[in-house]
Amino acid sequence: MTHTIGAPAERREGREKVGGTARYAAEFPLPGRAQAWPVPAAVARGRVSGIDPAAALAVPGVLDVLTHENAPRLAEPDDATLAVLQSPRVPHRGWFVALVVAETLEAARAGAAAVRVEYEAEQHDVVLGTSHPGLYVPEKANAGQPAVREQGDADGAFQDSAARVDVVYRVPALHNHPMEPHASTARWEDGRLLVHTSSQGAHTVRAVLAGLFELPEESIVVTAEHVGGGFGSKGTPRPDVVLAAMAARHTGRPVTVAFPRRCLPAVVGHRAPTLHRLRLGADADGRLSSLTHEVTTHTSRIKEFVEQAAVPARVMYAAPHRRTLHRVAALDVPSPSWMRAPGEAPGMYALESAVDELADELGMDPIELRVRNEPDVEPDSGRPFSSRHLVECLREGARRFGWDGRDPGPRSRREGPLLLGTGVAAATYPVMVGASTAEARALPDGTFLVRIDATDIGTGARTVLAQVGADALEVPLERVRIEVGSTDLPSAPLAGGSSGTASWGWAVHEACSRLARRLAGHSGPLPERGIEVHADTAGTADAESQWARHAFGAHFAEVTVDTVSGEVRVARLLGVYAAGRILNARTARSQFVGGMTMGLGMALTEGSTMDAAFGDFVESDLASYHVPVHADVAEIEAHWLDEDDPRLNPMGSKGIGEIGIVGTAAAIGNAVHHATGVRFRELPLTPDRVLAGLLAHRTP
Repeated sequence: MTHTIGAPAERREGREKVGGTARYAAEFPLPGRAQAWPVPAAVARGRVSGIDPAAALAVPGVLDVLTHENAPRLAEPDDATLAVLQSPRVPHRGWFVALVVAETLEAARAGAAAVRVEYEAEQHDVVLGTSHPGLYVPEKANAGQPAVREQGDADGAFQDSAARVDVVYRVPALHNHPMEPHASTARWEDGRLLVHTSSQGAHTVRAVLAGLFELPEESIVVTAEHVGGGFGSKGTPRPDVVLAAMAARHTGRPVTVAFPRRCLPAVVGHRAPTLHRLRLGADADGRLSSLTHEVTTHTSRIKEFVEQAAVPARVMYAAPHRRTLHRVAALDVPSPSWMRAPGEAPGMYALESAVDELADELGMDPIELRVRNEPDVEPDSGRPFSSRHLVECLREGARRFGWDGRDPGPRSRREGPLLLGTGVAAATYPVMVGASTAEARALPDGTFLVRIDATDIGTGARTVLAQVGADALEVPLERVRIEVGSTDLPSAPLAGGSSGTASWGWAVHEACSRLARRLAGHSGPLPERGIEVHADTAGTADAESQWARHAFGAHFAEVTVDTVSGEVRVARLLGVYAAGRILNARTARSQFVGGMTMGLGMALTEGSTMDAAFGDFVESDLASYHVPVHADVAEIEAHWLDEDDPRLNPMGSKGIGEIGIVGTAAAIGNAVHHATGVRFRELPLTPDRVLAGLLAHRTP
């Protein structure tokens, strides 16, 4: 039997990408293609009272200017962020009020700068605080999670606890900033809409466009063959694809809309800022009696999105008395949305930092405190875990990291002006899976073709799905071809929630297993078209499970803190994960390391400031919004356990795209505390913030 699952197979599209032949959404040179450039609103709230396109139309090469006065009408969308150029209303700064279409990108940009817009500005409110008068408790947080969960008497148990921690943490607004900005190319042919778009799910885009333009879905073809990153911001259609389709219909020509990077923070979602209050109560032996996690965040006035940051506290630790709560204020801000590990990333930063504080309060090793509070079942639901090997991750990580040699005392290691410290944090991420369809075909030349509308957003989905198919067919990997990224293929859910491989792989495995059984009963040569079978996992893959299914991990960090400059450097990062069966060792390591690097950015460099006067995110490009680069990652290791969990899917796999980010920021923050003796409770840990903390706690 040939086994390809688990092997470190090279990515199939790698040569195309490094050779420059892989085409992205804005790179299709269609005959007569025009370029478009958006005009963002210059007020934080109000309405357009007048718009004059004359100067823009006078720019050589400009074809037309779309505004709310002449743009094609759309049906009312479920997602209000897509109702672009439909009314004079401005819900937040950066909302698009016009689109300039021209022969060239340069002409479109010059035309956009020449459009004259007048506004009736209104008072705006963009500042989030725990005492904001507009705060309310929503019915649901993201992913349908209840906004509030209570068990027992959390306040009373907290007051009666021998050891208590009552702390506040703050995570600022964060932005996805994929390498490829959001872009779409659209054209209309004989009443059909053909779209190339940078999206995490082509079928989702098609369904939304069909509703907006009141077309049957079969009249729309959406292709997302190569996607240069998304991190959640491309999980649903964004205004680029709507504007491209509108402009193509208006002009009768193919049109490309590629957003300037400075526009992204306002129109493609962001991780909303979250204010956290954690109250942990424990007995003298460190066993939690009370756990409260309250989250305050913002949403926009046109679309409710509530970051479910208190949800991880419902999974992690045993405590008989608990409360998790979300509150939100609707402000005049851009609509927040998904960003890698929504909920878990900010929530686990706050929770794991507070657990570290409790360990200090008790004088316990932070690993032992976590082990002591391992639950027998999922604390919130009472369901048994399908598998939970967090303790093993912590133990294995401690062994690899050399944790036993650590002096637990803060400020115990120093090299000249540098203070050295180490920290640990746990991580979790839910197992999610959706129904999918796929088809597999055996061809007369001995090869196999697998077709599914999966989306490869840089994760290596093509390669891993081919491995799943080859394993089910029991043939060498090189005999399996795969097609992904188009609505012309069997429908599949979007790439998000670390659910892609589990969802698509289930359907691919089913199709290829059926094909193998059919071939086993076939005699003689194959017909010219081959033999084809289909699979649809509706009703099985998406069936509710009696098990609590989660991936777990442990993160370790070693840092140096410069007492002169306040600069924090991460010398080592190590992660150990329990994520089911690893399907490709090479791409899995890439995903883990990528997530950990993003967590490093969350801890040290990434953060966005809302300008109260202008209602705008100040850090709107990569010159001001700082992401980690190679020089920031000195040594980083990712390992995993051989976890056998038969209650997941036919492959036994869990999602791995997001868990790498979840515990990294807390591990780094805890390491900084160990190095300095100062507890920093607001991210990112920039030199100015760290230096101010060091000076404030300097011993006289």
